[in-house]
Amino acid sequence: MPKLTNISGREAVKAFVKAGYNHARTAGDHAILTKPGFHTLSIPLYKEVKPFLLKSQIKRARLTDEEFLKLVRG
Repeated sequence: MPKLTNISGREAVKAFVKAGYNHARTAGDHAILTKPGFHTLSIPLYKEVKPFLLKSQIKRARLTDEEFLKLVRG
């Protein structure tokens, strides 16, 4: 099982953009990402995003943990 730890909000946003999402706007300390036909994602721009929050956003984006980690690392 891959580890979803030590991933910052900015790294997560970059990974979701690679997956086809658009950074629509920033609301406070959250990035709002959109993609036609998919749920809108709200990613906190913290130094480290909690794994349970990342997992829920990955699921909303219809990705697996492995696919998301490949986007983060690569």
